[in-house]
Amino acid sequence: TLLRAYFSADTRSIHVTDEKTARILWEQGFFGKGSLSRSEPAWLEREKIRQGLVLGDTSEEITRKRREERKQFKNERARLEREAIEVKLAEEATVQTKSNGHIEPSLVSNVAQTGSAEEIDGQDPASISANVSPEPTSSLAKDEPIAVPPSEVASDISSLHPPQKTIINQERLQLTTEEAFFLVYGLGVLEIQDPVTSQPISTSRLFSICRSYSYFPPQPSPSHAPDDTFLISYVVYHHFRSLGWVVRPGIKFGVDHLLYNRGPVFTHAEFAVIVLPAYTDAYWSSTAELQAAVKKKTKKSWWWLHCVNRVQAQVKKTLVLAYVEVPPPVSGITNETGDVVDIGRFLKRYKVRELILKRWTLNRNKE
Repeated sequence: TLLRAYFSADTRSIHVTDEKTARILWEQGFFGKGSLSRSEPAWLEREKIRQGLVLGDTSEEITRKRREERKQFKNERARLEREAIEVKLAEEATVQTKSNGHIEPSLVSNVAQTGSAEEIDGQDPASISANVSPEPTSSLAKDEPIAVPPSEVASDISSLHPPQKTIINQERLQLTTEEAFFLVYGLGVLEIQDPVTSQPISTSRLFSICRSYSYFPPQPSPSHAPDDTFLISYVVYHHFRSLGWVVRPGIKFGVDHLLYNRGPVFTHAEFAVIVLPAYTDAYWSSTAELQAAVKKKTKKSWWWLHCVNRVQAQVKKTLVLAYVEVPPPVSGITNETGDVVDIGRFLKRYKVRELILKRWTLNRNKE
């Protein structure tokens, strides 16, 4: 049986409301994200823990605690470094004072304070410790059992097992258009329904809908260009998914996609991908109007590339420039409604070129 989801025009994404289906899509490919979570759908577990129904921590809580521990470790390391510097400076000041043959008043005051700590009111520390009376001991024997009334035992047991409350899961799995179309067309495991009619949307119609909503405002099918945003992005998404990479959105780091070797719960992303259209076909330079349009679309500043590459270097990711060679427009591949009939033949005309870009640093790249 196919997994089911529905298209949301308001969010321009695909929503999965069935909890079991959402869990399958996440655990078997890391598709989508929780609408109320940062990544994995975990709102229900967080709510149960917040209300005290279950014990434990969610993945987001574990990440938050790990980051807090890392922050405390760095603060402690900085404090120890400051103390080591202060001790070293004090030792150097002492050596300099002895070499000059006189003692500074500040050192005398420090010694006086140190000596006063050893004597309190002129008494010897040993005598002070001798006068301190030991702590009072309990009158009960060490191994003597204590009788507890049965009513108190019953109340304690009931407090450990509070009555379970039913919590309605308000979170849904949210798929991007690239993820949803790959599940429908590439894997054939998902069926997307129209939210109004509850009827399944065909693959050709879904392809046109995803392309339409890549424009703002949405454009009808006949006006789709061969380089629309969804088409270029999906070609790269399908390319890397076919190679075995786990592809996730990269908006957090200012890129289009992130590539994981196994998944976000195992390791950090190794590569950050930026999708760039390439107009190498002779058609795009056939007229002056097309040349001007191509120049406007492909114009990128060096400072933009430098900033993106610097961000990826800071988060220890390798920047990949994915160039998609855009073919010229072709006729005779759509039906009367403007939907592409043979999607495989249509996508086969696009090619992807990968270029890895690394930041050059003097202390690491001397050779």
